[in-house]
Amino acid sequence: MTGLYLAVGIVAGLIVGVLLGILYRKKIAEAKIGSAENQAKEILDDALRVAESRKKESLLEAKEEIIRSKNEAENEIKERRKEVSRLERRVTQKEESLDRKLEGVEKKEQQLAEKQKEAEELRADIQKTLDLQVQRLETVSGMTAEEAKAELLARLDDEIAHETARKLSEYEAQYREEADARAKDILSLAIARCAADHVSEVAISVVPLPNEDMKGRIIGREGRNIRTIETLTGVELIIDDTPEVITISGFDPVRREVARLALENLISDGRIHPGRIEEMVEKARRDVEATIKQAGEKAVFETGVHGLHTELIRLLGRLRYRTSYGQNVLRHSVEVSLLSGIIADEMGVDSMLAKRAGLLHDIGKALTAEVEGSHVQLGVDVARKYHENKDVIHASEAHHGDVEAHSIVALIVQAADAISAARPGARRENVENYIKRLQKLEEIAGTFKGVEKTYAIQAGREVRVMVKPEDISDDAMKLLAYDIARKIEGELEYPGQIKVSVIRESRFVDYAK
Repeated sequence: MTGLYLAVGIVAGLIVGVLLGILYRKKIAEAKIGSAENQAKEILDDALRVAESRKKESLLEAKEEIIRSKNEAENEIKERRKEVSRLERRVTQKEESLDRKLEGVEKKEQQLAEKQKEAEELRADIQKTLDLQVQRLETVSGMTAEEAKAELLARLDDEIAHETARKLSEYEAQYREEADARAKDILSLAIARCAADHVSEVAISVVPLPNEDMKGRIIGREGRNIRTIETLTGVELIIDDTPEVITISGFDPVRREVARLALENLISDGRIHPGRIEEMVEKARRDVEATIKQAGEKAVFETGVHGLHTELIRLLGRLRYRTSYGQNVLRHSVEVSLLSGIIADEMGVDSMLAKRAGLLHDIGKALTAEVEGSHVQLGVDVARKYHENKDVIHASEAHHGDVEAHSIVALIVQAADAISAARPGARRENVENYIKRLQKLEEIAGTFKGVEKTYAIQAGREVRVMVKPEDISDDAMKLLAYDIARKIEGELEYPGQIKVSVIRESRFVDYAK
């Protein structure tokens, strides 16, 4: 029992201890809660005080901002009122000034009206005086006013014609003093210093024979000799009724030359058979190639152009056997080269480059018989192939206007090419067209009033106009020459330029008896 009581007492003690601990913790918690509430209350009071303080500060700042904005607005209103007042004063002043000016204008209008009235009265008096003077002049001179006017106008026309001719001469002298004179000097100097031989060739060559029997030997048994010659040379032999002559026909002048030399050697040798023909053709071909090389080297030496590729020199030599409108292309190329160099020297441009471009500008014509295409494009291609200067290539490409010239050398080559082709005697012209052009030239010059006779001379390079001295005065001659030249420019196509010479001649004849 004692143990049971002891256990119950321990349990009761434990329960009491637990209860006491709980009560103690409750008191501690209540104490902490009370402290927290006090702290919260303090914090809330502090926050309210701060908020109230900030509210007062914000109100003060807002009031200050309102006052400041109000002051600024008032200042701005004052400034605007001042500006308005200033503008009002200016407007008032301008109105006053306008009023004063208006009064002055009204006074001037009155004065002007009075002066106008006086001027009209004076004009009427002057008109009466003039009418009276005209009547007296008509009475004294025996002419009416219309007749006198016509005579004055006629004299005025003469004076105007004289002044116009004089002014025209002055203007022409002024504008041509530098440009025209300089151009003429350069071109005339270039033409005068360039002397060249010109060979006219056609599409056939003629070989003379010692006798008629030689024709049969050249034809050979069953025509084998003539077939061999034609096969090896690429030309056609024409054997007709013309005595002691064989004609060689072919579009390629080099082939014709080879055939001509071979035939001449065969005729001289006397042994004519296929084997001998092959030997002679081969020998003639070598001779022609040597001649071509020599011609190219001579052209290069003559123009002073150095450093050309050997193939370009050979192509230049081939131009010896090429013609264009009857003008030998090699001589034309040499002439263009020399002209280009002379013009370049006169203009202060690189003359060696201009000579080189002028010499090679028609190089493509050496290939037109073998390769399709224009000689301009062929020349450009071969120049590029052998690495020629880009300015030389451009000059060759632009010398016929296929592309626009953008270098001074190209323009010089164009001018030199035109000079060489257009000068008298350079190229053959169809006789009928030539005669028609000269007749048209004389007709154009003869359409003007006062012209008595016209003559086209110097292969159409000059037209001489004989005028009637009673119809055309010395002053009017200048105007007539100018008008004829302009009409020729507008209606006639011609190479180079045409000189218009107006001649006025007065003759008086009497007889001593």
